[in-house]
Amino acid sequence: MRVLIACEFSGIVRDAFLKLGFDAVSCDLLDTEQPGPHIKGDVRDILGDGWDLMIAHPPCTYLASSGARWWSGKKTEQKEAISFFMELVDAPINKIAVENPVGLMSTVYRKPDQYIQPYMFGHGETKKTCLWLKNLRHLLPSNPVDGRVDRVHRLPPGPDRWKERSRTYQGVANAMAVQWGFNFYYV
Repeated sequence: MRVLIACEFSGIVRDAFLKLGFDAVSCDLLDTEQPGPHIKGDVRDILGDGWDLMIAHPPCTYLASSGARWWSGKKTEQKEAISFFMELVDAPINKIAVENPVGLMSTVYRKPDQYIQPYMFGHGETKKTCLWLKNLRHLLPSNPVDGRVDRVHRLPPGPDRWKERSRTYQGVANAMAVQWGFNFYYV
Protein backbone atom coordinates (compact mmCIF):
# COMPACT_ATOMS: atom_id res chain seq x y z
CA MET A 1 0.00 0.00 0.00
CA ARG A 2 1.25 3.49 -0.92
CA VAL A 3 0.76 5.94 1.95
CA LEU A 4 1.11 9.71 1.75
CA ILE A 5 1.55 11.65 4.97
CA ALA A 6 0.67 15.18 3.92
CA CYS A 7 1.98 18.25 5.73
CA GLU A 8 4.29 16.30 8.04
CA PHE A 9 7.83 17.49 8.73
CA SER A 10 8.43 15.36 11.83
CA GLY A 11 8.34 11.96 10.12
CA ILE A 12 6.48 10.44 13.10
CA VAL A 13 3.46 9.07 11.20
CA ARG A 14 5.50 8.20 8.11
CA ASP A 15 7.97 6.20 10.19
CA ALA A 16 5.17 4.32 11.99
CA PHE A 17 3.98 3.05 8.59
CA LEU A 18 7.53 2.34 7.37
CA LYS A 19 8.25 0.20 10.46
CA LEU A 20 5.33 -2.03 9.46
CA GLY A 21 6.61 -2.42 5.90
CA PHE A 22 4.38 0.06 4.08
CA ASP A 23 5.54 2.29 1.22
CA ALA A 24 5.12 5.59 3.09
CA VAL A 25 6.26 9.07 2.12
CA SER A 26 5.89 12.36 3.97
CA CYS A 27 5.49 15.68 2.17
CA ASP A 28 5.85 19.17 3.58
CA LEU A 29 7.17 22.59 2.64
CA LEU A 30 9.79 22.01 5.34
CA ASP A 31 12.60 19.48 5.38
CA THR A 32 11.93 16.32 7.35
CA GLU A 33 13.36 16.15 10.87
CA GLN A 34 14.02 12.42 10.59
CA PRO A 35 15.79 10.81 7.63
CA GLY A 36 13.39 8.89 5.44
CA PRO A 37 11.28 9.14 2.30
CA HIS A 38 10.21 12.78 2.14
CA ILE A 39 9.14 15.18 -0.59
CA LYS A 40 9.91 18.79 0.16
CA GLY A 41 7.26 20.78 -1.67
CA ASP A 42 3.58 21.47 -2.09
CA VAL A 43 1.57 18.31 -1.50
CA ARG A 44 -1.03 19.44 -4.03
CA ASP A 45 1.49 18.66 -6.76
CA ILE A 46 1.46 14.94 -5.91
CA LEU A 47 -2.12 14.25 -4.80
CA GLY A 48 -2.90 12.45 -8.06
CA ASP A 49 0.15 10.15 -7.98
CA GLY A 50 -1.67 6.91 -7.15
CA TRP A 51 -1.75 6.90 -3.35
CA ASP A 52 -3.91 4.33 -1.56
CA LEU A 53 -4.10 6.21 1.74
CA MET A 54 -3.44 9.79 2.77
CA ILE A 55 -3.21 11.09 6.29
CA ALA A 56 -3.16 14.87 6.12
CA HIS A 57 -2.18 17.40 8.76
CA PRO A 58 -3.04 20.77 7.18
CA PRO A 59 -1.82 23.86 9.04
CA CYS A 60 -4.33 24.95 11.66
CA THR A 61 -3.11 28.50 12.36
CA TYR A 62 -6.15 30.11 10.73
CA LEU A 63 -8.61 27.30 11.46
CA ALA A 64 -8.20 26.31 15.13
CA SER A 65 -10.53 27.72 17.76
CA SER A 66 -7.48 28.60 19.84
CA GLY A 67 -6.76 31.39 17.33
CA ALA A 68 -10.36 32.61 16.96
CA ARG A 69 -9.63 36.01 18.52
CA TRP A 70 -7.45 36.84 15.48
CA TRP A 71 -9.81 35.53 12.78
CA SER A 72 -11.38 38.92 11.96
CA GLY A 73 -8.02 40.32 10.85
CA LYS A 74 -6.98 37.22 8.92
CA LYS A 75 -9.83 36.66 6.45
CA THR A 76 -7.60 36.18 3.40
CA GLU A 77 -5.33 33.69 5.19
CA GLN A 78 -8.36 31.90 6.60
CA LYS A 79 -9.97 31.58 3.16
CA GLU A 80 -6.73 30.08 1.80
CA ALA A 81 -6.51 27.66 4.75
CA ILE A 82 -10.10 26.50 4.19
CA SER A 83 -9.44 26.01 0.47
CA PHE A 84 -6.30 23.97 1.18
CA PHE A 85 -8.11 21.82 3.75
CA MET A 86 -10.86 21.09 1.21
CA GLU A 87 -8.34 20.21 -1.52
CA LEU A 88 -7.00 17.53 0.81
CA VAL A 89 -10.48 16.25 1.69
CA ASP A 90 -11.38 16.07 -2.02
CA ALA A 91 -8.10 14.51 -3.19
CA PRO A 92 -8.40 11.59 -5.65
CA ILE A 93 -7.31 9.06 -3.02
CA ASN A 94 -9.50 6.16 -1.86
CA LYS A 95 -8.77 6.40 1.87
CA ILE A 96 -8.24 9.74 3.56
CA ALA A 97 -7.89 11.02 7.11
CA VAL A 98 -7.58 14.76 7.63
CA GLU A 99 -6.75 15.88 11.14
CA ASN A 100 -7.01 19.29 12.75
CA PRO A 101 -7.78 20.73 16.16
CA VAL A 102 -11.30 21.77 17.08
CA GLY A 103 -12.11 24.82 15.02
CA LEU A 104 -13.71 26.39 12.00
CA MET A 105 -13.90 23.34 9.72
CA SER A 106 -16.63 21.79 11.90
CA THR A 107 -18.85 24.64 10.74
CA VAL A 108 -17.51 25.46 7.27
CA TYR A 109 -17.25 21.83 6.12
CA ARG A 110 -18.94 19.42 8.52
CA LYS A 111 -18.53 17.91 11.94
CA PRO A 112 -15.56 15.53 12.19
CA ASP A 113 -16.12 11.81 12.15
CA GLN A 114 -14.14 11.33 15.33
CA TYR A 115 -12.39 13.17 18.15
CA ILE A 116 -9.29 11.57 19.64
CA GLN A 117 -7.06 12.38 22.60
CA PRO A 118 -3.43 11.35 23.25
CA TYR A 119 -4.45 9.59 26.49
CA MET A 120 -6.41 7.09 24.37
CA PHE A 121 -3.11 5.97 22.81
CA GLY A 122 -0.62 5.79 25.69
CA HIS A 123 0.14 9.45 26.41
CA GLY A 124 -1.17 11.02 29.63
CA GLU A 125 -1.94 14.31 27.94
CA THR A 126 -4.86 16.15 26.41
CA LYS A 127 -4.95 17.53 22.88
CA LYS A 128 -8.41 17.10 21.39
CA THR A 129 -7.97 16.34 17.72
CA CYS A 130 -10.64 16.05 15.03
CA LEU A 131 -10.50 13.41 12.30
CA TRP A 132 -12.44 13.70 9.06
CA LEU A 133 -12.44 10.24 7.47
CA LYS A 134 -13.09 8.85 4.00
CA ASN A 135 -13.37 5.04 3.71
CA LEU A 136 -11.67 4.58 7.10
CA ARG A 137 -13.08 3.43 10.41
CA HIS A 138 -12.65 5.29 13.66
CA LEU A 139 -9.37 4.71 15.43
CA LEU A 140 -9.90 2.45 18.40
CA PRO A 141 -8.05 3.37 21.59
CA SER A 142 -4.97 1.17 21.69
CA ASN A 143 -3.46 1.97 25.07
CA PRO A 144 -5.70 4.18 27.25
CA VAL A 145 -3.88 5.70 30.22
CA ASP A 146 -4.76 7.86 33.18
CA GLY A 147 -3.45 11.35 33.54
CA ARG A 148 -4.72 14.37 31.74
CA VAL A 149 -1.85 16.84 31.57
CA ASP A 150 -2.43 19.84 29.33
CA ARG A 151 1.27 20.24 28.43
CA VAL A 152 0.87 21.21 24.77
CA HIS A 153 -1.41 24.16 25.49
CA ARG A 154 0.86 25.42 28.25
CA LEU A 155 4.06 25.55 26.23
CA PRO A 156 5.84 28.88 26.66
CA PRO A 157 5.94 31.29 23.73
CA GLY A 158 8.82 30.80 21.35
CA PRO A 159 9.74 30.52 17.69
CA ASP A 160 9.25 26.71 17.58
CA ARG A 161 6.16 26.47 19.78
CA TRP A 162 3.98 25.76 16.74
CA LYS A 163 6.20 22.83 15.76
CA GLU A 164 5.92 21.18 19.16
CA ARG A 165 2.16 21.71 19.21
CA SER A 166 1.72 20.22 15.75
CA ARG A 167 3.55 16.93 16.33
CA THR A 168 1.54 13.73 16.26
CA TYR A 169 1.95 11.59 19.36
CA GLN A 170 3.77 8.31 18.71
CA GLY A 171 0.91 6.21 20.09
CA VAL A 172 -1.56 7.88 17.72
CA ALA A 173 0.80 7.34 14.78
CA ASN A 174 1.22 3.67 15.71
CA ALA A 175 -2.55 3.18 15.93
CA MET A 176 -3.00 4.78 12.50
CA ALA A 177 -0.38 2.52 10.96
CA VAL A 178 -1.72 -0.69 12.48
CA GLN A 179 -5.45 -0.03 12.19
CA TRP A 180 -5.59 1.81 8.88
CA GLY A 181 -2.55 0.19 7.29
CA PHE A 182 -3.71 -3.36 7.84
CA ASN A 183 -7.41 -2.52 7.43
CA PHE A 184 -8.21 -4.22 10.71
CA TYR A 185 -11.62 -2.59 10.68
CA TYR A 186 -13.05 -2.79 7.18
CA VAL A 187 -15.47 -0.15 5.99
